Amino acid sequence: MTGASQPFGTAASRRGWLGKTLSHLFMKSAVVVHCEQVSDRFRLITLESPQFRVIDWRAGQKIQIGMGAAFATRTYTPIEWDTGSGRTRILGYAHEVGPGSAWIRRVQPGDSCEVFGPRTSLDASSARGVIALFGDETSIGLAHAVSRQQPGNAVQVFLEVNSGPDAGRAMTLLGLGNVECVERDPADAHLSGIERRMSALAAAGATFPLSGKASSIQRLHRALKGQGIPAARLATKAYWAPGKVGLD
Repeated sequence: MTGASQPFGTAASRRGWLGKTLSHLFMKSAVVVHCEQVSDRFRLITLESPQFRVIDWRAGQKIQIGMGAAFATRTYTPIEWDTGSGRTRILGYAHEVGPGSAWIRRVQPGDSCEVFGPRTSLDASSARGVIALFGDETSIGLAHAVSRQQPGNAVQVFLEVNSGPDAGRAMTLLGLGNVECVERDPADAHLSGIERRMSALAAAGATFPLSGKASSIQRLHRALKGQGIPAARLATKAYWAPGKVGLD
């Protein structure tokens, strides 16, 4: 006989038990009821759960979907939330690799998943007047939700994307207007035009929710702060950065 005895099971089994317990306490069981292939990388996914019927959801809040292993989740911004049917929808974007991208590509109606949230991520609900929202492919859901929740405001969206046609199909499907979409330049030269356009809206008293790629957010945040935009009119949330996971 070798090794010390473990009367309460192995470390792996204890981690499994702990994960299941925490999942039961904090996660909501949901079922995928619809998937629509928008383009090669975009899929519109509808989730349903009786627990979604008692949610007080606000545009910009996030949910985290379990990827099958304890504590392994990926974050998405719901497009909308229907408490009557207990359904929510996300627009999933698959990056090159990773658990979240794999889930977006393979998930099918009838699949079950665990959902944590919704909870605060980037809250634009208190914004008044012009909203100038910056982001990328991962921000289209946020842009759609904010546009629908703020019908009295002028919402202008600026997106940096890998493929204009791909992003265009997603935005057309959602009926998202007032969007300036530019394809990424390897040296980030495309951000200069976005920076000028957003800076021009500063004089109109715009509020600036900045989301998506961390380095792009940092650059635009510096530029806007340099113009004297007060912190109350700036909100940032990095969804991703190259080579990193779990930013949000």
